[in-house]
Amino acid sequence: MNATHVTQRSCGEKTDRPTITIGNWMRNCNTVELLGIWQISNNPDFKVIEFDDFRKNAGLNSFTLTPSKWIEATGAIGIGAKCGRHGGTFVHVDLAMDFAAWISSEFRLHVFQEYRRLKADETSRLNLEWKKNRLFAALNYRLHTDAVKEMLPADIDSKLSGIQYAREAEMLNLAVFGFTAKDWKQRNLILMEIHEIMLQLHNC
Repeated sequence: MNATHVTQRSCGEKTDRPTITIGNWMRNCNTVELLGIWQISNNPDFKVIEFDDFRKNAGLNSFTLTPSKWIEATGAIGIGAKCGRHGGTFVHVDLAMDFAAWISSEFRLHVFQEYRRLKADETSRLNLEWKKNRLFAALNYRLHTDAVKEMLPADIDSKLSGIQYAREAEMLNLAVFGFTAKDWKQRNLILMEIHEIMLQLHNC
């Protein structure tokens, strides 16, 4: 994405303002942190030691940063400058989203609202799919437990029978969902927390 054009549309003028604005964004300590995290995740040749120098100085009044300086020092990708009529500073869409949110509060709010909408839609669809699977499991659980009951010895005590029923229930979970209830909870702790938060936000 062309950050220069984004700046021009936001500022409503075509001067040297885009260069200054992009520089101010890049020198921000939060931006430097984001740039480094993105590079570490996407660029195996990223020079982390040089990045630490930038991170230590970010936020100082004397600190400045430009795309060319960033690239030359750290071997960064995902950001660069082109000259000419259709030139400008080009950044990866992940970074461009942060730049656009930094330069426009309206855009930032729109991103937050859109994220909430998409997560609410996703949560709704996941709930529907989960309910379908749970209904299928419930319908088959009675048949399953009746079959287990017929196979159990007549003199087995209630504790042992409960253990056997629990084992068979886990087998049913494996057949329907592909994993046990315990495995699902361990894999989706964060998802469950997000799901709970989104439900609360949706009900606000």
